[in-house]
Amino acid sequence: MTPMTIDVVSDVMCPWCYIGKRRLDAALAMRGDIAFDVRWRAFKLDPTIPKGGIDRETYLSNKFGGPERAAGVYARIAEAGEAEGLAFNFPAIRRSPNTTDAHRLIRWSYGQKVQDAVVEGLFKAFFMDGADIEDHETLGDIAGDAGMDAALVREVLDSDADVATIEQELSLAKEMGIDGVPCFIIGARVAVMGAQEPDVLLSAIEKAEATADLEPERPTD
Repeated sequence: MTPMTIDVVSDVMCPWCYIGKRRLDAALAMRGDIAFDVRWRAFKLDPTIPKGGIDRETYLSNKFGGPERAAGVYARIAEAGEAEGLAFNFPAIRRSPNTTDAHRLIRWSYGQKVQDAVVEGLFKAFFMDGADIEDHETLGDIAGDAGMDAALVREVLDSDADVATIEQELSLAKEMGIDGVPCFIIGARVAVMGAQEPDVLLSAIEKAEATADLEPERPTD
């Protein structure tokens, strides 16, 4: 059976994307009878962040209009994360990163069938450990923990390999009208915006499944 594709448009500095990952995992577990091919796609929550990142307090103040408002927003996110078993450690984050290199690593990990582990590692490193996920040593460690060749990953990160490809993915998301993440594109036919509950994602999976069943067979040559 051909696996059902799920393209997850996401950014690793987006806490709702981490929550969305947990909810997607729960939805997939409900349909153990289906094979899924989950593919993580690039998005930048803030494309203006320069290489090297930006001080976290400055970033949050600019985004939310002050630390008090930012604290209120992140308190609600922390509560939602806790319900999914995620203990966000927002105070540990010192810089908001440019995520191009993290997206490159995610892209490479797909071909080695360890993309889920790499995405999970990136989210955990950033949101729980306050790690610099722009740092090539850190990215190499995450890759190595997932079973990739850490030294090779660091070497390729020092080049511009696939930078243009990531830029193309970012442009494609914009062309598709995606202006917030996570966005789940299920079976290339059903889109779900936001970190929806597992039952919402499950309904979308079932809708995509039903739509696929209705497609007429294509004539063969």
